[in-house]
Amino acid sequence: MKVTPATQALAASGIDYEITEHGPVRSLEEAAAARGLEPRAIIKTIVVRRGEGDFLFVLVPGDREISWPKLRELLGVNRISMPEKDVAFKVTGYERGTITPFGATTAWPVIADALLAQREGPVSIGAGAHGLAATVAPEQLIEVLGAQVADVTEPLKPRS
Repeated sequence: MKVTPATQALAASGIDYEITEHGPVRSLEEAAAARGLEPRAIIKTIVVRRGEGDFLFVLVPGDREISWPKLRELLGVNRISMPEKDVAFKVTGYERGTITPFGATTAWPVIADALLAQREGPVSIGAGAHGLAATVAPEQLIEVLGAQVADVTEPLKPRS
């Protein structure tokens, strides 16, 4: 198994997890198939900038996207954004597509979408490298990350 800061943090966390390693994937559907799960069980970790030097992680089910108005309202801010890829790397230690709260260079606050807390069955979250993921119970994921649970997503919009 490939060792990353995320896999080390997972091991230290005490939660039950299973690492999945797979080759390159080009879509949510391919990632879900490679991990033996349905797309909504794939958890995307999105890093969001709340202000200068102030970031957070948002855990989003694979079949959904951040609802920016809901997230702004929850955070009590008028403006939030996603950082450029070099900034995201600098503040997390991970490149886009591998970002996870586990083992990040800074333990930013975590918000988990409410649907994650309601989910029955395992979910898969990135483990710090392309083709590397951890399958975990959603309630353990939320607990060990100290995540705030809130309704912050909406269904994916069809791409035109």
